[in-house]
Amino acid sequence: MSRYTSMEHLRFLLFEIHGVQDLFAYDYFSHLDNEQVAMMIDAAKALADRDMYPYFKEMDEQPVHYAGKGVVWSHPQLRTIILNAAAQSWIGGESSFDLGGLQLPQMVYNAAHHIFQAANNGTQGYISLTTGAARLIQNYGSPEQISTFVPPMFEGRWQGTMALTEPQAGSSLTDITTVATPTDAGYYQIKGQKIFISAGEHSACDNFVHLTLARIAGAPPGLKGVSLFIIPKHRPVTGGELEYNDVFCAGDYQKLGQRAYATTHLVFGEQDDCRGWLVGEPNKGLSYMFQLMNEARIGVGQTAASVSMAAYQASLQYARERSQGRKVGEKDPLKPPVPIIQHPDVQRMLLTQKSIVEGALSLAMECNRLADLAHVAEGAEQRRNWLLLEILTPIVKTYSAEQGNRSTSLAIQVLGGYGYTMDFPVQQYYRDLRIMAIYEGTTGIQSLDLLGRKMTMENGEALIQLAQYMGITISAAAAHPALQEHAAILQSELDRFGKTLQQLVKYAQAGEMERYLADASVFMEMAGYVVIAWQWLKMAVAAQKALDSGDFSAQSKSFYEGKVHTMKFFFRYELPHAAACAKILLEPGQLTMLEEDGLLD
Repeated sequence: MSRYTSMEHLRFLLFEIHGVQDLFAYDYFSHLDNEQVAMMIDAAKALADRDMYPYFKEMDEQPVHYAGKGVVWSHPQLRTIILNAAAQSWIGGESSFDLGGLQLPQMVYNAAHHIFQAANNGTQGYISLTTGAARLIQNYGSPEQISTFVPPMFEGRWQGTMALTEPQAGSSLTDITTVATPTDAGYYQIKGQKIFISAGEHSACDNFVHLTLARIAGAPPGLKGVSLFIIPKHRPVTGGELEYNDVFCAGDYQKLGQRAYATTHLVFGEQDDCRGWLVGEPNKGLSYMFQLMNEARIGVGQTAASVSMAAYQASLQYARERSQGRKVGEKDPLKPPVPIIQHPDVQRMLLTQKSIVEGALSLAMECNRLADLAHVAEGAEQRRNWLLLEILTPIVKTYSAEQGNRSTSLAIQVLGGYGYTMDFPVQQYYRDLRIMAIYEGTTGIQSLDLLGRKMTMENGEALIQLAQYMGITISAAAAHPALQEHAAILQSELDRFGKTLQQLVKYAQAGEMERYLADASVFMEMAGYVVIAWQWLKMAVAAQKALDSGDFSAQSKSFYEGKVHTMKFFFRYELPHAAACAKILLEPGQLTMLEEDGLLD
């Protein structure tokens, strides 16, 4: 079976870089140890090898599709995948014991989901969506809502979704018009439409629990008037039976990629009999939903890293097996062709992929660790971890998606003409990955969030905390003679980043907010290069420590040497792009704030 991820790199991140074992000192996670975690991760890999990866290509060739009368057909294997993942607690495992979970850290839960994402990204989304929806109900729902909806979701029988987007509103949640009319029976009558609803209908689950944003009749305009509702496709009635709740699937969207993943158009209340149950307090729906949205943004970033990891593994295997041409200095035409991995330009493309995907996955794991610490830590430590998570969330989502696209394009290039054919998987990875820069807020939206909110939140405290956090790694690297040069380079780039932000903030202070935010995407690109360089320096410190000590018990010597070498490659070939971004941002004048669009003709 082809290799679709690096278990060695995953274990390296878990145990040597981000220290999952440190979490076990907290009471909430004290029931775990390294051996248990390793066994769970191995079990997840076995599940993916058996149930997911063998169907990756087949599910693309036999995609989900609308079969009429509200029915969306999905591959029969999908039900097996969901139920078996649920049986291993990969839906409810991160929840507390009293809610039926295993109290798993996000680091462990998402390490398993990285494996699933790399194996068959079109099916993993069904599982993680249900997890997120169930968590939202657990955090804000009533005891009755929790006992009614969460157990069948954890069992994989009921699918959870998040229903935000509407035809006329798109990403602008201010403009949603789905209306909820209160009744005397404790529920609301719902009427409206939602589009682009992932997993909104398919044949692998018996019921669907839509966490839906709607506006209560008479609510204030704008975001302040948005509430959150549980709207099941089939509502529970007395005796445990289900009856149709007037939630109709009007169609699905046939997509460029992720063709195993249903994306639907839902109509609520066409027969005036759709009932929804308010979650929490009225008009606080968006604040509740942001919990799920932020978790989903980290999840999308990790998925992008995972899919591009699978593409990298496929191109690496091909480069080792495909013989073509001879080394430049070889003049004898009778000598046999060499594997293309021996050609420097192929090595450059492979190293570029490796530096992107392994760095992005490390950043995703960093965010998972911060989420765990924000959950179990207290006081100043909790606040610090929350601030770091806030500022890194849009970066991990955007860097992984945008650079993952570039990395996977290089995977196709490594295969040459074969990479563009359906005979090899890299074209499917490329198609699947493209949506990641759009899911859960486009790159533009994430960039506005980073520059417009996260950089200035609490008077810049989040950025201060991040700089200090990165400084710990820089100091650790400076203590190793072999890494001192790269520690100094990263410190210089961090200083450049801070000075660039200071110049941009002057526009905001002058009231020129449009100018301040006009090149937010360029600022985001710069931030991505600097933050991933930090992750690579962190990995190089651990690898160099192992090399200096001669302790290769966890990995091989070549594994650690590969980490140090890839760090050096990233600093030479990728990090210089950050300086180019700074130059664009600091140039006087503006070229993207056009008075009229005729210049684009």
